[in-house]
Amino acid sequence: MRSLSGASLAIVAVLALGAVGCAKVGELRSMKAFKSANQAYQQQDYKKASQWYEEAVASSPDSRPAHQSYFFLGNSYDNLYKPSKKGEAENDALLQKAVDNYQKAAEKLSTSPFPDDRKLGKLSLEYLVAAYGPDKLNDPAKAEPVVQKMIQMEPGEPTNYFQLAKIYEDAGAYDEAEKVYLLAKQAKPNDPAVYMQLAGYYNRQGQFDKTIQALEERAAKEPNNPEAFYTISTYYWDKAYRDFKLRENEKKDFVQKGIEAVDHSLQIKPDYMEALVYKNLLLRLQANMEKDPSKQQALIKQADQLRDKAQELRKQKAAGVS
Repeated sequence: MRSLSGASLAIVAVLALGAVGCAKVGELRSMKAFKSANQAYQQQDYKKASQWYEEAVASSPDSRPAHQSYFFLGNSYDNLYKPSKKGEAENDALLQKAVDNYQKAAEKLSTSPFPDDRKLGKLSLEYLVAAYGPDKLNDPAKAEPVVQKMIQMEPGEPTNYFQLAKIYEDAGAYDEAEKVYLLAKQAKPNDPAVYMQLAGYYNRQGQFDKTIQALEERAAKEPNNPEAFYTISTYYWDKAYRDFKLRENEKKDFVQKGIEAVDHSLQIKPDYMEALVYKNLLLRLQANMEKDPSKQQALIKQADQLRDKAQELRKQKAAGVS
């Protein structure tokens, strides 16, 4: 094997320095373009911003400014896309560019040693899911693995489970949707939002008993929150008022349970205007089912008093009286 001569080594050294110099120049160009792009982005000039971000990426593809540019480039194209022009080739191409750049941003930033980069990486995945949503590409099959990746990255974050459950629910895969909502509950059992999401799902499925169970579990997690018990009362009122298939005894039972829930709310916060309104409504339902005229009038009188008190509180609030 022949060894390199001194002259050859010198040439190699010069070439190496040249390569380093070119890389440094490219990185500086990328930083400069990134700065200009950010200025245009802040001014919501997304067309100009996208041009500068493209230059930042082209000048030094492996630099940190280029990796960050992928997210903002995707979002610039996303903002340039017009849903009203869906179906027009040039407009649809903008959304595809947004998707491509969100994907690159997620790949480059999600494992970055810099916390700010990882936040952008997470945001890229969220925006990617939105791009696959019904208002844009309407491709839940592609959104599903993205959300699953988000869950893997943050197994304790319930909002990711909510997104995946919604994808399944929209697709009619109701058993899978319920399983994912329950996984969210396991992931963060003390988060009231988990139980509200679960209750909302059961309510959409017409499963009233499970809806109430989820709401009561939420209230158990927040025993001093009047809104938690007030919410239960609103579901009981809605069921008793709107479901004409209910038998008389079922309707009476739901009204009574609604009153119990709203009373609990008012014990915590006596001047809770919304709770006063719903107790008024529940008492009127109770009065409608009452056969004894004297008891019926007593219930209506109590309902009127609650209504008047709620109206007075509303006026005070409007006038800025604490």
